[in-house]
Amino acid sequence: MSNSAKEKTKHISVVIPVFNEEENIELLYTKIKQSLDNLGKGYEIIFIDDGSTDKTPALLHQICEENSKVKAVVFRRNFGQTAAISAGFDYAKGEIIVTLDADLQN
Repeated sequence: MSNSAKEKTKHISVVIPVFNEEENIELLYTKIKQSLDNLGKGYEIIFIDDGSTDKTPALLHQICEENSKVKAVVFRRNFGQTAAISAGFDYAKGEIIVTLDADLQN
């Protein structure tokens, strides 16, 4: 087994790029957590904050403090959704990686 395979410790990693989503972040987190808890599998939620200028980073910090299954990467400035997703993939430890938008539309 390769080193990268040994590092995969979760079943599912959910990668979510966010940018100025302070109004949606708590509801998004709650819905995702409920769905993942119901699966009965190991998981992690990785938020990639793409340089938000609102309260999104502070809210993510609070969520991470409350739940060790949640990680947040906060960019100093906006690099774009592709860079955010790529960073999420770099941090993900799941066998399955799922990406979601943070705007609650999908």
